[in-house]
Amino acid sequence: MNSDLSVLSPETFPFSLEWLSPQACLVGGAVRDALLGRQADYLDLDFVVPTDAVTIARELASHYQAGFVVLDEARQIARVVFDTATVDIAQQEGESLETDLYRRDFTINAIAYNPQSRQIIDPLQGVADCRAGIIRMVSPANLQDDPLRLLRAYRQAAQLGFTIEPTTQSTIRQFAPLLAKMAAERVQVELNYLLQSPQGTPWLTAAWQDQLLHHWFSHGNTENLAQIAATDNAASVLAQRWHRLGSQLETRVSSKSLSWLSLAKLTNLLPSTVAAAEAQLLRLKYSRAEIRAVLIMIQYLPQLLSHVTSPMTLRHQYFFFQSVGSVFPALAVLAVAAGLSVDQIAPLINRYLTPEDQVAHPTPLVTGHDLMQQLQLPPSPQIGQLLTQIQIARIEGKVSTRDEALAFATQLIT
Repeated sequence: MNSDLSVLSPETFPFSLEWLSPQACLVGGAVRDALLGRQADYLDLDFVVPTDAVTIARELASHYQAGFVVLDEARQIARVVFDTATVDIAQQEGESLETDLYRRDFTINAIAYNPQSRQIIDPLQGVADCRAGIIRMVSPANLQDDPLRLLRAYRQAAQLGFTIEPTTQSTIRQFAPLLAKMAAERVQVELNYLLQSPQGTPWLTAAWQDQLLHHWFSHGNTENLAQIAATDNAASVLAQRWHRLGSQLETRVSSKSLSWLSLAKLTNLLPSTVAAAEAQLLRLKYSRAEIRAVLIMIQYLPQLLSHVTSPMTLRHQYFFFQSVGSVFPALAVLAVAAGLSVDQIAPLINRYLTPEDQVAHPTPLVTGHDLMQQLQLPPSPQIGQLLTQIQIARIEGKVSTRDEALAFATQLIT
């Protein structure tokens, strides 16, 4: 373990420690990550103070003109947001810091550090578990009090490269039905962490085997989980051959959503019918953009897979690309994961990655205004139909200039 508590030195904080009492301690992930030598550009600091947590946070935010929000008035937890750090200040639960630590989820998250005295407080031997790479529960009751902690164990195992201690995992299996009572938004957050990297896939499989996901994905099975691993592998293969495709797979569908690859992996857990899949995604509170992307994958994957035995004509390829748009990279990964060879899908990928390709990225020879003006046509759906026919004629090599396009349109209406 390559510990570096210097990252928790007060000199790295965006505020002076004078604002906190001498008893104020850092707890949770920041301490754990420092002990593990894990550093981040943006600090995420959790402090526990004996009293007046919200008042302290409000005064701190006011002095430094930082963002401020009360997270839990009853439990006295508030957040101060700086440009370089988020600082949560919570009032300790119980009569002492040690009592507070005994109420946490896992021993590796129940370590405190006093930045003023430079003292580590570790009543549950969390440092030893950090060294051993073990996720161990503090107590069964703590997991039962907040069942989301059950799934969080698998997420943290994936993030840290740790294993879950056997008694802890057995307890998680026992309490698995409790996860059904959790708010969908909170479950989605933990699930998304597991979908976001190949390291999460084995732990997603373990969570499924331990019955944590059955309530949320009633149509899932062992084969679905195997397809998630196959999707990771397919993405790696395609990214090696087409770096730009790999980059697109890692981009987010929208600013706060999952990446295209993560959504492709999620698709494997869903029913193969659009309506049923949409119902599950809505239940898990996914965004409109994410739901739309996944439903396009489900709808058009069969067509892409059938391209092997029944190749799409240029006309069909045109309509296919028009329908799937930017979802294509994720579809390509799912198709390869399902058995389509890289060579079989390569022509379509090359089309998609060529901006000048008129099948995948059509640019009009004429506009609707041109048609109405030259052919004396009124505005109507016929204009759109003519533009489509012109584009298909172009990709089939029948027209290549504006004049030829207008002449072709004239023939269509006469």
